[in-house]
Amino acid sequence: REMGIRTVAVHSVADADAMHVRLADESVCIGPAPSRDSYLNMPAIISAATITGADAIHPGIGFLSENARFASMVEEHGFTFIGPAPDHLTLMGDKVQAKDAAVRFGIPVVPGSTGEVKDEADARAWGAKIGYPVLIKAAAGGGGKGMRVANDESELSQAWSMARSEAMKSFGNDAVYMEKYLSHPRHIEIQILADNHGNVVHLGERDCSLQRRHQKLVEEAPSPALNAEQRARIGKVATDAMTKMGYRSVGTIEFLFQDGAFYFIEMNTRLQVEHPVTEMITGIDLVREQIRVASGAPLGLVQSDIVFNGHSIECRINAENPETFAPSPGRITYFHPPGGLGVRVDSGVYQGYSIP
Repeated sequence: REMGIRTVAVHSVADADAMHVRLADESVCIGPAPSRDSYLNMPAIISAATITGADAIHPGIGFLSENARFASMVEEHGFTFIGPAPDHLTLMGDKVQAKDAAVRFGIPVVPGSTGEVKDEADARAWGAKIGYPVLIKAAAGGGGKGMRVANDESELSQAWSMARSEAMKSFGNDAVYMEKYLSHPRHIEIQILADNHGNVVHLGERDCSLQRRHQKLVEEAPSPALNAEQRARIGKVATDAMTKMGYRSVGTIEFLFQDGAFYFIEMNTRLQVEHPVTEMITGIDLVREQIRVASGAPLGLVQSDIVFNGHSIECRINAENPETFAPSPGRITYFHPPGGLGVRVDSGVYQGYSIP
């Protein structure tokens, strides 16, 4: 709306009263509450764009945001996909392929297997080569699912079986790979912004080390663990890699940082939940830039234009039972968000809203 662009929100039956629906110029219900019938329903989303006369589709920060098939479908139907090229979504969506690509593009990686680990015998061979402890990870994984640590060979069989089982349940794919387990790393991610004209910049790092069950809880920028030389070094590695790749749109390259060394984890080819942390210290609106880049416009800035001012911390507030931490839906009877200088609240709820 700030850019003079009319917006259409899609929603499930359960989210008819959601904040994003209220803020949009138009809204379209795309299906019942289960996400497979609504937010993952590609034909319904394409139909909504068609009947409302939309020009472009923004995939959001979850669900289909990293789905190459959806991105291709959007473009095939004549809409602009506000995100990376489908082939880059495919490349970085598979963790084994992504790691191989990282090596080609000059990004340091954690010592580990080359490609998928085919069976338990293969896993034992890699365990001996890498050295324990090792981390077994789902190739199609994310969000901490399909990951198990084996501290020595005696734990490998169970860790192998559990990682594959969880990977199949979570992603429908039991392929796994192995890496050296780092015992005391920090989780550092570099925010990338690139256009269709070969211009790439980084907007510094975010420190996402405070997690629960491999899920981020608090993010901050800049990281208190990095000095100026380390920040510049990893930023250059990231931008050089994205230039070689020909990447466009926003993206985040995630690293483990331990004892002064960076190791590639994965790349998120989408806007992330924690993007406001970067926006607060740079003054750059990443969603606006996403839209500009998708429209074919070149970046309006170069690396030397990006200045980091102050320090920003983001905390995620989840609807959970305070004792069990299990999801706790229901009606919000009182909601008074904080305000004031330097305070930002990105929320999809309001007083009286019922969390489905």
